Amino acid sequence: MTDSSSAPAPRPRRDADLRASHSDREAVAERLREAAGDGRIDLEELEERLEKAFTAKTYGELEPLTADLPATHQQQKKAAAAQQPLELKTGAGDIVQDGYWVVPPRINAISRLGDIKIDFSQAECHQSEVVLDVNAGIGNVTVIVPHGWSARTHSLKVSVGSVRNRATEPPTPGSPTLELTGRAAMGDVRIRYPNRWENWLRSS
Repeated sequence: MTDSSSAPAPRPRRDADLRASHSDREAVAERLREAAGDGRIDLEELEERLEKAFTAKTYGELEPLTADLPATHQQQKKAAAAQQPLELKTGAGDIVQDGYWVVPPRINAISRLGDIKIDFSQAECHQSEVVLDVNAGIGNVTVIVPHGWSARTHSLKVSVGSVRNRATEPPTPGSPTLELTGRAAMGDVRIRYPNRWENWLRSS
């Protein structure tokens, strides 16, 4: 059985055009079956929505099918856990935070020698503002945000390292704002949108 909590999270309008995968469609279908079992939708509506789910090509086509359904118990538990700060701390190794995850209000990324990659592209974010506190010693921190998000770096202090923010498109109204704080000692901090290769991997 597919974990229904992995259904596509609400995302900015521009990412609604991204291609959905087989697992995305099956996750939505499983959530619909659970809703029918709970009596939230009848069998006729279930069949109608399932047909749309399995023929959907993009996230934008999938999202309306579950938009009027409450979060599952497992989703509620994940949302509660997401209120706790996320600690990403590495000495010499690398850390990659990507795929589906629930974004907390605060993230601490500490990189002494290794690299940290934080990808928000498929993350579920209920916050209007997320604080990402960075401490880039010698290692680098790469941050990937969806189109429509805004990223602010004016609170980041730079020593020998550097900060480059390439996520500078006009934000989509209502989309999250990522506020970066902390410092780039000898490491580099990079903020960007997903590249074509990453978009292709998600849609394949």
